[in-house]
Amino acid sequence: MKARPTVSFEDTDIAFSYKSDASLKRAHFIFSLVNHPWISSIATSVVKLALKIGLPIEGIIKKTVFYHFCGGESIEKSTEAIHQLAKYKVNTILDYSVEGEKSEEGFDQTLDEILRTVEKAKESKEIPFSVFKVTGLVSTDLLEKLQRLETLSSDEEAAWQRAKNRVNTICQKAFHYNVAVLIDAEETWIQNPIDALVYEMMAAYNKERAIVFNTYQLYRVDSLANLQQAFNEAKSENYFIGAKLVRGAYMEKERERAEAMGYESPIQPTKDATDKAFNKALAFCMQNHERIAVMCGSHNDYSNHYLTELMQEQDLDPHTDKVWFAQLYGMSDNISFNLAKAGYRVAKYVPYGPVKSVMPYLLRRADENTSVAGQSSRELTMIKKELRRRKAVAG
Repeated sequence: MKARPTVSFEDTDIAFSYKSDASLKRAHFIFSLVNHPWISSIATSVVKLALKIGLPIEGIIKKTVFYHFCGGESIEKSTEAIHQLAKYKVNTILDYSVEGEKSEEGFDQTLDEILRTVEKAKESKEIPFSVFKVTGLVSTDLLEKLQRLETLSSDEEAAWQRAKNRVNTICQKAFHYNVAVLIDAEETWIQNPIDALVYEMMAAYNKERAIVFNTYQLYRVDSLANLQQAFNEAKSENYFIGAKLVRGAYMEKERERAEAMGYESPIQPTKDATDKAFNKALAFCMQNHERIAVMCGSHNDYSNHYLTELMQEQDLDPHTDKVWFAQLYGMSDNISFNLAKAGYRVAKYVPYGPVKSVMPYLLRRADENTSVAGQSSRELTMIKKELRRRKAVAG
């Protein structure tokens, strides 16, 4: 068994090496704000109101949260962020974060933009993945109807066929360019038809290696079993599985809906149960790494450390293309940059899009950092530590 580099997530010099003093102070301001729920709540309410009534606040948003959590307003304007990350061996996943499209024209425009990210990834070794949400390409109402197994009208059948064609167009181009593509998970009440479509794409394009990745939200009680079943199917049909593992993004919404509609919650009863399921899924992927490529989409220190240990047990080189670590741009730099420094494959999700259009994403980040226990405190502690270190070095 090969010796592995020791990874410490406490080294803030490495963690924030890509940030100037000014950008680090901006991060300090942002996380200080969201670390106080009542201040964060007031600030986000003011932003929502200002945007609604048309006040010119985009400049303020750009100078604060936008450039902390987003790469730019377009692929081209994200180039500086991509190159800056690459200097430290951290790769980029360009995430077109415009939401709320409802029309066929809007779905086609989103398709065109996602195809542009695949083209950009083909040109750049710094961008190993493309990513999209199926709800950017088809209506949620149609997905709900499919999940309920209701009969579709002829217009709905045609709309679903167009949606499948859009997904296939992306996966086909990704396959042709040898660019892996991540398909994000969504709410439980629309996930079944998404899963079925993703596995259809895997069977078509994952014959030689994992090009198409499904996303497994381990806060769902059934996700580990779903992953195991997907593996058995892939083994039977002789294709590879791409598995992006995350804890999940819709917990409160899921629980509220289950309670309101009177069905059993699909969500794990505790955070500990979610953590255990996540780590079991990591172990399962590593035990079957001959057929499964895995992306650990986690901001949890233990899970990332645990995966490095599992890799060592399987005698997998840190730089294998079968194992990736991923975090969001602007968060958990202590994990991303220290892993990259130690030779592991790391990528940051880098959202981009017009400021107004990515506001739903930015507001979710603010809410997540406010509500997730310890998230903003941990970020703030790391930032303060690095600011103190730089001050001491400067003398």
